[in-house]
Amino acid sequence: MAALSTLILLLCAAKDAMPSSPHWKPTWPSYRVPVILPQSTLNLDKPQFDAEARLEVVSPCGPACHKSSPLPTYEEVKNYLSYETLYANGSLTETEVGIYILSNGGDGSRGRSRTKRQIYGYDSRFSIFGKDFLLNYPFSTSVKLSTGCTGTLVAEKHVLTAAHCIHDGKSYVKGAQKLRVGFLKPRQKDGGKGSNITNSAMPEKMKFQWIRVKRTHVPKGWIKGNANDIGMDYDYALLELKKPHKRKFMKIGVSPPARHLPGGRIHFSGYDNDRPGNLVYRFCDVKDETYDLLYQQCDAQPGASGSGVYVRMWKRQNHKWERKIIGIFSGHQWVDMNGTPQDFNVAVRITPLKYAQICYWIKGNYLDCREG
Repeated sequence: MAALSTLILLLCAAKDAMPSSPHWKPTWPSYRVPVILPQSTLNLDKPQFDAEARLEVVSPCGPACHKSSPLPTYEEVKNYLSYETLYANGSLTETEVGIYILSNGGDGSRGRSRTKRQIYGYDSRFSIFGKDFLLNYPFSTSVKLSTGCTGTLVAEKHVLTAAHCIHDGKSYVKGAQKLRVGFLKPRQKDGGKGSNITNSAMPEKMKFQWIRVKRTHVPKGWIKGNANDIGMDYDYALLELKKPHKRKFMKIGVSPPARHLPGGRIHFSGYDNDRPGNLVYRFCDVKDETYDLLYQQCDAQPGASGSGVYVRMWKRQNHKWERKIIGIFSGHQWVDMNGTPQDFNVAVRITPLKYAQICYWIKGNYLDCREG
């Protein structure tokens, strides 16, 4: 199909090549982003909310397995990018989408479980303490979900997270209907609301302030595919809050190839459950990649799932450095490599198609989603 060939070419190529100057800066490429628009919406039966929340996902299919998988057809891609929307009143809809390439150049099985979670040698995670760090960008963009995962602020009322934090592939998890998002804030001092009394010898205690979620979008690629390996590629979800959070958020961006990332590294912060109440930051090298996934060995524990994976690169159009989320931390993959066990932590890459979808969920207007 000609449309599919054009789509693949657009998705794999950036308009601007990376410069070879000796003064080269890691620069955000400009991608030709397709357009994804709703075609029809169907009301579904109210879900049961009977699944247990899982704080990690395990898959036996590693980089070689994913790379050898056949490319999906055009119809399969449309099916994967169709989505369910869960509302706070418990109602549920399914929306089919169309994928369009605009001609003007703008657009365009469960694996083995582990008793210990992914700490690779020396634990390189950093707990972030004190409101001077926790309440400042970029750490302030990390939030906690009431189901136990992490999310990242990506707009005035929107949070990006992992789909498995909301849905186990067959059913919505317990608590998804009354899902809340928690923001770390300083605890009230004994001196009252206006008190500025602090003790520099002690880190300031923090607490979570919670905001209810109005609606949640989950791609059908996760819901239909979680029984096989394609589901890992679509382990992302977007939450819309009932009111604005009034914090600085981090923009999403199309994930560049790993070789174009500064130092080949990624960064993310999450609420690992072995350090309750702490925000934990880490960075590490990307070990391998497929079109949809980044493989790395960043130290992480359950609870970090759903964290926004970000990098800081030069934005040529604005003449400034800019951080963007290029992926969503998903979980663990335990891979049998010719009889030798090997494990990775995996992040879902924001591809041009996923960018177009998530951006439309946020903006509601494809004209605002033309540049990734």
